[in-house]
Order: sequence, then structure tokens, then C-alpha cells
Amino acid sequence: MTSTLLAAQFLVCAALIARAGFVLSQSGDRLAEMHGWGRGWVGLALLASVTSLPELSSGISAVTLVDAPNLAVGNALGACVVNLGFLVIVDALQRRQPMYREAAAVHLLSAAFAVVMLGFVALSLQVGARAPSLFQVGAFSPLLFGLYLLALRSVQAHSAQNEAAPDAGAAPPERDARRREWRRFGVAAAVVVAAGLWLPEVADRLATQLQLSRSFVGTIFMALVTTLPEMAVTLSALRLGALDMAIGNLLGSCLFNVMILAIEDLFYRHGPLLSAVDPVHASTAVTAMVMSALVIVGLLMRPQGRVLRVASWVSVGLVAAYLVNAALVFLAAG
Repeated sequence: MTSTLLAAQFLVCAALIARAGFVLSQSGDRLAEMHGWGRGWVGLALLASVTSLPELSSGISAVTLVDAPNLAVGNALGACVVNLGFLVIVDALQRRQPMYREAAAVHLLSAAFAVVMLGFVALSLQVGARAPSLFQVGAFSPLLFGLYLLALRSVQAHSAQNEAAPDAGAAPPERDARRREWRRFGVAAAVVVAAGLWLPEVADRLATQLQLSRSFVGTIFMALVTTLPEMAVTLSALRLGALDMAIGNLLGSCLFNVMILAIEDLFYRHGPLLSAVDPVHASTAVTAMVMSALVIVGLLMRPQGRVLRVASWVSVGLVAAYLVNAALVFLAAG
């Protein structure tokens, strides 16, 4: 298949994801209003889970069909770095003031849980083959599952406490209206998932024709491609003025991608997954930790100024961390 045809398929996938992502954001916003959910929680739980399914499917395929654990781990951790890096775009698009001035405090919980989960991943990667295991599954995998569920529950509880109570005089939405909105959400989610599953295959063929190494493809190229659904939904949420939904989607996708490592561990039949990969992935995990910590600092300090009138200094730090990690992975692959 020629590069031109592959590029055309790539553009079709991207267009489908962009359109379905806008519908998904609209439905998510309406469902949040109908059910009294916080926008941050909708982005964290609903949108992030849907948009991260391409990473899940490609990772499972990598450990079962291709027997390439480095590709799977690199994709999951690289997607975390890409999602956190995309917060720079969100920040730059907030023209009135940096996004950290307007973002809800609930995102502190999401970013903090990301630091904890990524810390356990980095520790497991550092320990390597000496890490304890249970029935050929790494001991850290159940912990990642539990932390992810705890993060969802904590953010939901915090959102419920801080969201304004619904107007008692307002008429509740009809059941048929909710069903129609859920169907609309489901169709848009199916399009995003289908196009997102097609996208990595096309990207992998393009990378092969460009003669890129597998390690670099997994952590940089593949991660960038599989996060296109998150980017599309995030930009669509911003068009609706739903900043918290956009931030929640990116942070939630980061949490989901770390949890994906636990699922991939269940499918990997040659022992604990994180014990079978190259140590270079620890640098990606640490980079994602640093970027999550920078987000926490931004949410606490609420910076007002912009660097070169473009984005806050927190975004500058996120860009620097992303570039350093890309350089480290490229050098290690070479």
C-alpha cells in the first residue's frame, strides 16, 4: 500500500474522530446537566474511558498477537505524556487568562492520583524482575486497579459536594430525552472507538514505511496517534466553553492509560509485564509524574502571567518535560 493511500486513510480516521468527538462533548455536557453530574467528573470518567479505548486495544494486541511488551508499555506511558502535554494547547487557547485561573479545584485530585499511580509504575520498572508477582501478574497491577477506582469515586464525591444544587423549580428531564441523549452519546462513542482502533494500524504501516524504530514508534509516534480522540474531544469541549470537561478528559485519560498497564499485565502470559520491558520506560513514567506535579502546582498557585503572551510558565515546564523525554527515548532507541 502506497504512502499516499495510507495518508488518506489517516486523514479519514482523523476527520471521523474530530466530528464524533464534537458530538461526544455535546452529549457529555447535556448528560452532565440532566443527571446533575460535574463536568470535571464527566470528562474524567465518561469521556476519558471512551477516548482511551484505542490505547487499550492496541496495547492488548501488542502483548498477545505481536508479543511486543515494550510497544504496549511505551504506548500507554507515552499517551500519558502526550495527554498532559496537550494541556499546553488548552492553556494557550484560553485567551483571557491562563486556564489554571479558571479550572476547578477537583482536578487536583485527578493529578495527585496520577502521581501516585505513576510512582508505583516507576518503582515496578526500577525493581524489574525482582518485583513480586501473583500468578504471573505483577503485584502492582491490583494496586493500580484499586487506585483508579478510588480516583473515580473521590472525584465524584468531591464534585457532588462542590457543585451547585439543581434548581428545585426546574422540571426534571424526561426519561425519553435522557435515553435519546444516551443513544447519541453511544453512537458517537462507537465512531470514536472504531476510528481510533483503525488509526493505530494505519499509523504503524506509515511508521514502517518511514523506517522508524519500534521503541520510538511506541512511545512517541503511536502514543501521539492513539491520543487523537482525546485531542478531538478536548477541543470540542473547549468550543462549548466546558473547560473543566476538557481538563478532566485529559487527566482522566492519563489515569486510564496507567490502569491499562494492569489490564495488559493480565493478558501477558510470560510473567509480570513491567518486568519484561526496557528500563527506559521508567524515564517516561517519571516524566509523566513531573508533568502531573506541574499541573498540581499550577492549580494551587493559579498563575496569572503568560510567557511571551502565549501560555503560563507551567505550560513552558510541560513542554520542556515532554521534549526531554522524547530525546531520552530517541537516544535509547538508537
